[in-house]
Amino acid sequence: MTAHGVHHTRDLLQRGELSALEHTTAVLDAVRERDTLGAYVALAGEEALRAARRADARIRELGTDAWRAMPLLGVTVSVKDLLQTRHLPTARGSLLPNARPRQDAPAVARLRAAGAVVVGKTATSEYGWSASTLSRVAPPVRNPHDPRLSAGGSSGGAAAAVATGLCDAALGTDGSGSIRIPAAFCGVVGYKPSLGRIPYVPNSADRLAHQGPLARTVADAALLAHAMAGPHPADPDSGLGSLDAPRTGRALRIGWIEYDGTCAEVRRATGQARLALLGQGHLVEDVEVRCTHLYPALVDLLAASEAAGARREDDERADPGRLEVIRHGRTLTGADVIRAEEVRQNLRATLRTVMNRYDVLAMATVPIEPFAADAVGPPWAADPRDLQWLAWAPASYPFNMTGQPALSLPAGPTRSGLPAAVQLVGPVGADDLVLGLAARLEADLAAPAPHPRLRQPAAAR
Repeated sequence: MTAHGVHHTRDLLQRGELSALEHTTAVLDAVRERDTLGAYVALAGEEALRAARRADARIRELGTDAWRAMPLLGVTVSVKDLLQTRHLPTARGSLLPNARPRQDAPAVARLRAAGAVVVGKTATSEYGWSASTLSRVAPPVRNPHDPRLSAGGSSGGAAAAVATGLCDAALGTDGSGSIRIPAAFCGVVGYKPSLGRIPYVPNSADRLAHQGPLARTVADAALLAHAMAGPHPADPDSGLGSLDAPRTGRALRIGWIEYDGTCAEVRRATGQARLALLGQGHLVEDVEVRCTHLYPALVDLLAASEAAGARREDDERADPGRLEVIRHGRTLTGADVIRAEEVRQNLRATLRTVMNRYDVLAMATVPIEPFAADAVGPPWAADPRDLQWLAWAPASYPFNMTGQPALSLPAGPTRSGLPAAVQLVGPVGADDLVLGLAARLEADLAAPAPHPRLRQPAAAR
């Protein structure tokens, strides 16, 4: 495969075995020739090649010192099509016009400042509304392990691109699991930092959305996240993700959550992660976290936010599934939204109490195997009119509502050869604790998952 990850590519560049221009050219060519899954919606082309040439010039001038101030120099990254980029159009997965200025979002600008080469934009559902990657502007993104199935979403294009070596790492967004769900389905690492650790501009009033990396390894994800972290004046929440100091110590108290409806194959695969954590000397105990009315509250918060930004004259061009969410949002009152916020506050209080007992929580990232590529969820949640479009992923959205750091890590394949993943969650601000534990667990579980073979969807054969 063309791209093998951030640290691998950087090592090749530092040893002089590869130039940034050669690497970028190969990645762009690979996307044009082999993106059968629909990961990309736009390529940077000449702009990416110019950035690669600048990287090579810096390397010739400074040698290995070139990476001191620019730790991502020459590394290829993709950007989810929800995020603004100065040289590439941002459609946001929608037929609706995008009136936002064509300039880099702060996280994108920071990746470029660290030397990363942006090679293109990856597919998303419209405005990232669903945990699949269906939209009216591109075909659904297919799973690299079985193209009949979904790559997940809404950062499905990002996850598929990383899994198939069509970039070294990717920048995604996560409003209710949109980084972690596709990472789990595609067998890569997906990291949602604490709320505010990476600035999100323009931010949303629902305070659910995060930005973060998808990568081949935990170390790659951590390097990207570090390059993007820090306050920004346009995001009032930025900087909040560093308030709580992470706990230290080798032996951790880990609370294991087993959600109802977890299928036997996912339970078997993630059970290996539990055994590995025990083998590292950690205390692992079963724990239940109960909060009533949680999913309905999430639906109301998301629907109110979608409705607030939607004009009725745009309904005909909107994604039909997202339109059902908007219509629900238009029925909500201010009192409904406040009641949803009260549920969020109760969840925050509950989890703060739980995190006083445990350093980290662990669980299956997604309790099911991937569903059909052309669906927004498993059959029982596939009709958007039922407003169950995220109900099948109970381990994802609670930690958007609380702002806690959460990382999805491949745990091993199911018997059908599909990835399963374990999720690690820490207290707000304890990102380094989560990343450190994830890196140790990654080493014990196995080497990073091999690149899946790209296969044509059955209908295209």
